[in-house]
Amino acid sequence: MPMQAHEIEELLRQSFPDAEIQVGGTDGVHMSAMVIDESFRGKNRVQQQRAVYAALKGKMDGPDGELHALALTTKAPE
Repeated sequence: MPMQAHEIEELLRQSFPDAEIQVGGTDGVHMSAMVIDESFRGKNRVQQQRAVYAALKGKMDGPDGELHALALTTKAPE
């Protein structure tokens, strides 16, 4: 079952409660997210994105993954 934007945001908010989070997309399968969080400061992009994927709790893993594609932007606040 595809994921809605609010479901993705809820999962991300659990791991990044103070982040600026924007989730877009309309089909529930090909979505986008921007996460701006202080915890990303000093981390490279791979580390930042791994943290986001971990927050999604396996929703992109395996043949039953509910989220097929996520265009992801991560950064620390300016």
